[in-house]
Amino acid sequence: MRRLASLYDELDRTTSTDAKVAALKAYFREAAEEDAAWGLYFMAGGKLKRLVQSKFLRAWAMAATGVEEWLFDESYSTVGDLAETVTLLVDAMTDRSETHADHPGLREWVEDRILPMRDDSPAAQEARVLRWWRELPRGELFVFIKLMTGSMRIGVSKTLVERAIAELTGLEKQEIAHRLMGDWEPTPAFYRSVMDPEASDVVETSRPYPFYLASPILPHDWDYDDDAREAELIGGQLGDVSDWLAEWKYDGIRAQLIRRNGRVFLWSRGDENMTERFPEVVRAAARLDRSFVLDGELLAWDFEAGLPMDFGSLQTRIGRKKLTDNALREAPAAFVAYDLLEDDGVDLREEPIEARRERMERVLEGADPALMVADQSSASSWSELAVSRRSSRERRVEGLMLKRRGSSYQAGRRRGDWWKWKIEPLTIDAVLVYAQPGHGRRANLLTDYTFAVWDGETAGEGELVTVAKAYSGLTDEEFVEIDKWARRHTIERFGPVRHLEPVHVFELAFEGVRLSTRHKSGVAFRFPRMKRWRTDKPAAEADTLASVRAMIGSDGESDSAH
Repeated sequence: MRRLASLYDELDRTTSTDAKVAALKAYFREAAEEDAAWGLYFMAGGKLKRLVQSKFLRAWAMAATGVEEWLFDESYSTVGDLAETVTLLVDAMTDRSETHADHPGLREWVEDRILPMRDDSPAAQEARVLRWWRELPRGELFVFIKLMTGSMRIGVSKTLVERAIAELTGLEKQEIAHRLMGDWEPTPAFYRSVMDPEASDVVETSRPYPFYLASPILPHDWDYDDDAREAELIGGQLGDVSDWLAEWKYDGIRAQLIRRNGRVFLWSRGDENMTERFPEVVRAAARLDRSFVLDGELLAWDFEAGLPMDFGSLQTRIGRKKLTDNALREAPAAFVAYDLLEDDGVDLREEPIEARRERMERVLEGADPALMVADQSSASSWSELAVSRRSSRERRVEGLMLKRRGSSYQAGRRRGDWWKWKIEPLTIDAVLVYAQPGHGRRANLLTDYTFAVWDGETAGEGELVTVAKAYSGLTDEEFVEIDKWARRHTIERFGPVRHLEPVHVFELAFEGVRLSTRHKSGVAFRFPRMKRWRTDKPAAEADTLASVRAMIGSDGESDSAH
């Protein structure tokens, strides 16, 4: 574990991409295979299930260090990370070992020490943890706490890990990305299969391909108020509209539907196996008498209306450990395919998109209604396409995807061939009422905000009721300014949360809003973020709960694409 702790520190101390790649390559060269396999697992986004509850960790740390609860809470509020807070406090213990033994490697720590803790009682866990706290040096102590709480995150992206391994092995980065896709165990054998340039390229039955990601075509601060301006901007950037295919952009779960050797799998873009959560899609794929890999979108679908349902309906399927008949009836699922990556064992990613599309339509011809092909939008000019895009809300989609004719299917976010042209977000004006510290580099600033609107018939009447939380959209300078103001205008505190004087108004942007029985306000927003600080508007002029609910249609969801 010492080598991983050293790598974590190296990565944390630099912002240089080249330096991070060099550190990763050194780790893979020097670490034992059994340890490097687990290191790779964590670098690729894997994590252990939480083995120790936070309340126990807090209690053990306070008991071991003699720190009172109020001081622990203040320390946690300042540091912003529980594992780091405990590490700093424990590292100052007077009975800590000054000479640290050469502890086992990462594999032994994970498999022989940490994972067996799941069967221990809290008392037995405490005895183990306190002993290791006294023995481990600071860097390894931090990694140990992160591992046992299931919060281990290495400070590099998966694409950077793929680049490091590609440079080390001499393989193409796309090949490494493919080898790391799917459900794999961190064993020495798997690690060798990733690192060996001569390893067989035989695709495992369930393994998906790396996803190709689109880039936004409009600037993040675009006004969205003029179709002609948008058409002019996009035409100047992309050229003739005839060089592009336009598809409707759905907002569900990006996934690959795989049928190989008579078996069906569903993999999300986040590398999560979704097969058991969408049985109707799996059954539909199983009825097709051929093997294939489709890229598309998992959606909750209103088959009577022929339209996608809101994302909240889809979430009811995601969060359940066991699907009930009622859940299947209320949110029936569909897979909308927009690309064919493999057909009868043949990798089609280098084929032109038109050929892949034509072949995909043949594959899905006569398929069950739960499998469908994404609709396209045709136009003779960018202006005409911009007007067509205005129907996105009625179609319950997010806008358009623009894909260059003749383009191949690449890996990761490659600018140039795939663009997303989204519709404007919905907005409201809301009052800032609560603030708390952020995380990471914002741990010492109040940057996580809660917003409210009036529950009276008109603005300024009734009480302020909270409706949304947001933590992005402002500049660093604005966050600093609000932090200073909030500390001077706090009404009361609840741990790290500050109740603020209701003075400042912010324009919040969001993708949609729906009725919700889980929230006191009765509404839930999709992707809320701050669009701008309305210094020109007093709190009395903020929006009302009635105006928010007016955005929601008779089906319980907004008319936005979400």
